[in-house]
Amino acid sequence: MRRLVALIPAAVVLLAAPAARASEPPPDEAALRAMTARFAPVELGADLSRLPEGERRALARLIEASRVLDALYLRQAWAGNEALLLELVADRSPLGQARLHAFLVNRGPWSQLDEQEPFLPGVPPRPAGANFYPAGATKAEVEAWLQSLPASERDAATGFFTTIRHVPGGRFVAVPYSLEYQGELARAAELLREAAAATAQPTLRAYLEKRADAFLSNDYYASDVAWMELDASIEPTIGPYETYDDGWFGYKAAFESFVGLRDDAETAKLARFSSELQWLEDRLPIEPRYRNPKLGALAPIRVIDLVFSAGQANAGVQTAAFNLPNDDRVVAAKGSKRVMLKNTQRAKFDQVLVPISRIALKASDQADVDFDAFFTHILMHELLHGLGPGNIEVAGRKTTVRLELKDTYGAIEEAKADIAGLWALQQLVDKGVLDRRFEQTMYTTFLASAFRSIRFGIDEAHGKGQILQLNHLLDQGAVVVAADGTFAVVPAKIRAAVTSLTAEILTLQAEGSHAKAKALLDRLAVVRPEVQRVLDRLKDVPVDIEPRFTAAEALARR
Repeated sequence: MRRLVALIPAAVVLLAAPAARASEPPPDEAALRAMTARFAPVELGADLSRLPEGERRALARLIEASRVLDALYLRQAWAGNEALLLELVADRSPLGQARLHAFLVNRGPWSQLDEQEPFLPGVPPRPAGANFYPAGATKAEVEAWLQSLPASERDAATGFFTTIRHVPGGRFVAVPYSLEYQGELARAAELLREAAAATAQPTLRAYLEKRADAFLSNDYYASDVAWMELDASIEPTIGPYETYDDGWFGYKAAFESFVGLRDDAETAKLARFSSELQWLEDRLPIEPRYRNPKLGALAPIRVIDLVFSAGQANAGVQTAAFNLPNDDRVVAAKGSKRVMLKNTQRAKFDQVLVPISRIALKASDQADVDFDAFFTHILMHELLHGLGPGNIEVAGRKTTVRLELKDTYGAIEEAKADIAGLWALQQLVDKGVLDRRFEQTMYTTFLASAFRSIRFGIDEAHGKGQILQLNHLLDQGAVVVAADGTFAVVPAKIRAAVTSLTAEILTLQAEGSHAKAKALLDRLAVVRPEVQRVLDRLKDVPVDIEPRFTAAEALARR
């Protein structure tokens, strides 16, 4: 496994372009290179000069541990990934190198941005349950088994940190990640302990030691709490978190890593939003009984410059911000943390969003596309993940929105955070927390960014959630299409349309209604002709950025 880790480069780019259908030949070298060329190359770095020598050693070990999880994520995504990667590495032909590049970009042989179509020969359709469930088993078989378990066993089987496997006799069994991935996790834990020994920052040391323990015990609670309490110049987030790859149930967490350096000045500027969360929760446009009268804690906000990312964090589109942890017990006790990747966001705005606005929006509105509005809405998106229904009751049974919405959860939750984040910005403008100028820029910037997200693909949670929102705004007359095909916000209607969709999504989440969530997605998560015409005109605009982690490279050369 260490050899496989060494084969994965430090700087990984993104891939997006139409991939071959199963009935068509796979892309040739030129097509593969055209696909990767649609991403704007950028250098993402951070100033390491202010770090003492011990902190630099800790940072280097964190990057090493991230590489271990990078390889581990390949195995989680598909059982055939490791063998396929080694085969691609051995092919030194130009076509082989183009295929290897595409594979590394997507963390597998399916295009992340093109409905998971394969771009390599002989590759099966991407398994909806990834490699979390037994090969050959059906979703219905696994679901029936889960329902047959006693409550305590079902909790483990549906938890974030177990795989489901066959045992002799054909029975299913839940296997802890600490056993399933024991070799990789033992090595990652060793590296985290070395990083902990190198740092002089107590909260960083505590988090790394507890996260190392969690890799071996499969109990992540204490390390999630320590991550919430982290207050250090180095801001790592490393472990199994998001469940997007589990297309069957949305239960299983994939491994990833973000390693960054905190921007103290920007972090201080945004900290004021944490104190507004209960005020916003108390005004959510849902029945009062669905609101949380006492949020767990003030939400920490960190602004970082990304130094390195790995695993699911670097598969497909680059993450601009995130909100963690996902453990509802930790959220209830400590709240959740929002991490903003400012260097990533700036690159996306300059290289992608501004060019999109020049094509998608009417000329008079293009000047209202603003980085501050873009950056602040991303923050509000992450903050709103922590507001609204989470732990709920359905027919007298205590449960969570994630468990009840199952496969619809990812897209619905992303749509909720987006539209409710826009609603929250308006509330803060009205209250005077944000300058009144945001009312002019935030809706137009949001509209331009809708096209940016839809281009990620509507099979993906963020893209699917975004097209749902745009279609709702069109249906409500809050966004209109001109004769020349450009889009514009209707100021007189936008507030009501944002509020109505916010209310609809929050209510179906509070009810735990999978049926309503599916119906909403079936109705609105489609690309309509007027949207497709704009997407077609964006073919020469980058879809996302291709990062080169220059600070990590510099650290490796020391």
